[in-house]
Amino acid sequence: MNTNSWNDWNRIVLKVGSALIAPSGNGCSAHQLFPIAQFIIECRKQGKQVVLVSSGSVAAGRHVFSNPDNPSLALKKAMAAAGQSEMVSTWDRLFDFHTAQILLTHGDLRDQERYHSIRDTIMTSLEHGVMPIVNENDTVTTDGLKVGDNDNLSAMVAAAAGADALIMCSDINGLYNKNPKIHEDAELLSVVSEITENIKEMAGGAISSTGTGGMLTKLQAAEKATAHGITTYIVNGFEAETFSKLVRGENPGTVFTPYKNPMQDDLHWLTHTTRAQGEIIVDQRGAVCVLDDEKTLSSDQLVDVKGNFNIGDTVLVKTENGNRVAKGVANYSSCLMSYISDQHEPNETAFPTIESLIEDKNIAVLKEA
Repeated sequence: MNTNSWNDWNRIVLKVGSALIAPSGNGCSAHQLFPIAQFIIECRKQGKQVVLVSSGSVAAGRHVFSNPDNPSLALKKAMAAAGQSEMVSTWDRLFDFHTAQILLTHGDLRDQERYHSIRDTIMTSLEHGVMPIVNENDTVTTDGLKVGDNDNLSAMVAAAAGADALIMCSDINGLYNKNPKIHEDAELLSVVSEITENIKEMAGGAISSTGTGGMLTKLQAAEKATAHGITTYIVNGFEAETFSKLVRGENPGTVFTPYKNPMQDDLHWLTHTTRAQGEIIVDQRGAVCVLDDEKTLSSDQLVDVKGNFNIGDTVLVKTENGNRVAKGVANYSSCLMSYISDQHEPNETAFPTIESLIEDKNIAVLKEA
């Protein structure tokens, strides 16, 4: 999956934002979608599978409701419910093949069983010639369960689908060294081989008034995808020539080259998809165990517990000075771990040592560690 050539791609995830599908924020418009639809059709003709991640449900449903300019959260959810069918039907009118609607929350992605179920649904749809159209389920999601933007969602979907390429459409040509809408001398970066802090500093806030993402979320998505060995592009979705260049094997925007040694699926899921529900603080011995690949954390190395989590939830492993070491799946609840850590206090009843707070197969060392 460590390829970056059009001819080598078998599966592509294409992300299209609200600014393309509902540019006025007041219902769907197919005007800007024809070149994208033709690109998808050409991909399928060449035997390439496509998963479409499409925003636009809230923007599509806005015109159905009165006083939409300052909507409450409940009204936004209602807009998403009304607009989702319009968004999917807009895409359906452009194709002569079947599509499948898949609505997700982060709660679906961070649960490993449901994550694998999502993968199975996507793969089975593709095997039968059905194109999945994925969106966040804005009608039911809450702050604790939402991804928040479809850039990061598209990277998570690309990892789940085992994609070779992720293409994120923007309203500018790619990543510039400074905001091109403000600085005339801004230069386009054609290739990014590593997403460093300096690269992240080049990203500003949201560019489009109708979308929730911006260049920063696209960089976050690129970081997730390239770690999985997925070639990632940021391109101008408003330019028809963008998609002609992609078919010709040319780079129309910014390409982020994938890791030469991609992370294994389970470690990638732990690192880039799950969200920590709490923290366990370990002493220096515990940190060394993790960093030296011994990885087995015992209760003797436990110093403190923060947050509330259950067995099977993802937790951050941190040192006493606050450094992030790893993410892992907890074998015990925060309640029991807190009780165990309290036994380290003087005059407390001794508690038998537990050798595996986190299984070694369920822990991922973080890059900064």
